[in-house]
Amino acid sequence: MGSPTTSTTTTPAAADGKTGVSKLNALFPHTVNPVIVSAPMFWTTNGVISAEVSKAGGIGIIPAGFLFQPGSYQLTDLATELKAARETLGLADEPQTRIPVGVGFILAHPSTEHFLETALPVLQTHLPQAVWLFAPNPQDVAAGKIRRIIEALHASGFVVMYQVGTVATARGAAADGADVIIAQGIDAGGHQNAAGAGIVSLVPEVVDMLKAEFADKETVALAAGGVADGRGVAAALQLGADGVVLGSRFCLAKEAWTPEFRRKLIQETVDGGTSTIKSTFHDDIQATAIWPSVYDGRAIRGPYFEDHVAGVSFEENLKRYEVAKENKDNSRLVTWMGTGVGLINADAQPAAEIVRELREEAKERIRSLHSAFQ
Repeated sequence: MGSPTTSTTTTPAAADGKTGVSKLNALFPHTVNPVIVSAPMFWTTNGVISAEVSKAGGIGIIPAGFLFQPGSYQLTDLATELKAARETLGLADEPQTRIPVGVGFILAHPSTEHFLETALPVLQTHLPQAVWLFAPNPQDVAAGKIRRIIEALHASGFVVMYQVGTVATARGAAADGADVIIAQGIDAGGHQNAAGAGIVSLVPEVVDMLKAEFADKETVALAAGGVADGRGVAAALQLGADGVVLGSRFCLAKEAWTPEFRRKLIQETVDGGTSTIKSTFHDDIQATAIWPSVYDGRAIRGPYFEDHVAGVSFEENLKRYEVAKENKDNSRLVTWMGTGVGLINADAQPAAEIVRELREEAKERIRSLHSAFQ
């Protein structure tokens, strides 16, 4: 990886005398173990919540979207959120200091061909520490386009994180030079590989593969998918992950843009294995047709999906969806959510408090298990 052009002013994870320095801590010196990462959730998380997660010793990732054509409003919005993160971190007067947050990009859209022309300059101007890549078109991977993006990011000093859903895509991401592999299991909310496994089998196999095939690269592995509390964090660490990514849990952070109707729905939804469903239909009904066929998404089963299962035609279902939107009836809107939703029932909390709570819960669970087997 290319040497960073600037550095952060944060404290190394080992400074508290209780945590050792791992490969992940070396990449992100401000982090505290176990490292909690907030996922980039478009239209939900933002620069402020990402900065608060990082201030608490985690890694906050700002969602940046999928449109890279010149003049993209999403890149304009990204610049705004990066400024907000810098201000929240108290670094507004230090524009040349790299800020300890990441930026998450979806690479499925054809405009990805403009990434180096349009997105890279925004990153070079605002200097986040890391860039998270997800959902490239398989043809772009095969043609070497994603490798060239990674090489350019490294040349500008960014840590490259790459979200995958299978061992094969993890191998490809590592071969293309990713520093951090996010192994996302199918329990995750939002978009993911259509075919995959839960983290119980996916994470250990990815970790073993990285050790066997990329030992010289010191590639870091994170676990994502279905984790909603400290017990899940502890379990993911025991599976071999260096840190843990959570998305759904941060939807209830005070700083999140989650609207009240979704907050209420999340708090009331239980039994996530049956109340959420993986399907491409969620995207069909809201016309988000950017995703290659290898991806689908998990969301709460709403009336639109129950109508779909009952055999209502797509045309009629879409009509009901549009009428509901016009009448400001939110019941038919898609709410992306993982199977851990049944564990998410607390009132809104500051993002930093969520990070500290997860960390302490995980540490207590690990200590309890260690004591039980002495």
